[in-house]
Amino acid sequence: MLVLVAPGQGAQTPGFLTPWLDLPGAADKLAAWSDAIGLDLAHYGTQADADAIRDTAVAQPLLVAAGLLSASALGEVTPGAVAGHSVGEFTAAAFAGVLDDTAALRLVRKRGLAMADAAAITQTGMAALLGGDQDVVVPHLEKLGLTPANVNGAGQIVAAGTLEQLAALEADKPEGTRRVVPLKVAGAFHTHHMAPAVETLQKAADELSPADPAVRYVSNKDGKAVDTGAEVISRLVGQVANPVRWDLCMETFQELGATALIEVCPGGTLTGIAKRALPGVKTLALKTPDDLDAARELIAEHAA
Repeated sequence: MLVLVAPGQGAQTPGFLTPWLDLPGAADKLAAWSDAIGLDLAHYGTQADADAIRDTAVAQPLLVAAGLLSASALGEVTPGAVAGHSVGEFTAAAFAGVLDDTAALRLVRKRGLAMADAAAITQTGMAALLGGDQDVVVPHLEKLGLTPANVNGAGQIVAAGTLEQLAALEADKPEGTRRVVPLKVAGAFHTHHMAPAVETLQKAADELSPADPAVRYVSNKDGKAVDTGAEVISRLVGQVANPVRWDLCMETFQELGATALIEVCPGGTLTGIAKRALPGVKTLALKTPDDLDAARELIAEHAA
């Protein structure tokens, strides 16, 4: 059984979309999406520097566009389940047919702008903790006033909070933690710091008419499959200020009998976690179009 997943913010790197725009029709598709959301996706995906694409209002629609563009290059795919990490949930919602590509991009553009505004209120950030036991790490973070914003499994938890709290974490790591790695994000996402963005996103979501998922959609909230489009949208809104439980998503993949996992562009982060947390599951990250042939072979072998 094939799972198709989409990465979250921080996966972007300067120029990562450049090779994808050589594919037939890709540049035109990206141009149409750019017009629809008022953002030059081709510029940010090919020419902009790391600081420019770190901007939340840019990074979020850019990542969703990259995921949709790379997935479309695979051709017809019927995965057994889809999921996305954080903003990748918008990509997954489009995979599942809950929203069309343009609607997903318009909504995520509003999400990015609202979260950028929320992030500007207080200087905040995020850092990944590598290693350590969850039962030790989480209480330690809470003691420092930090939120375990992403519980990713495979010995990785992402802490979020103020820059002062993150500095305190660097000086006082939880027992068993090997490293604390600052992330390329501009705020403490999936925490109470993002509460102002929830209301803005809810107003935008109220204007939508989502369809029910055509394939199994696994939610970051609790790792459960969601049956209705209305519930998918409700969870997309609420997840802005609540932790991502990717560990529970992977538990669901395992329970469903996943045998292969493909991560759309810019792939690498989620396949890395899956290699540690899902032994025996074949993984493939779409980094450039050179990965498409191997991905199609995996699809032929494992998709329904």
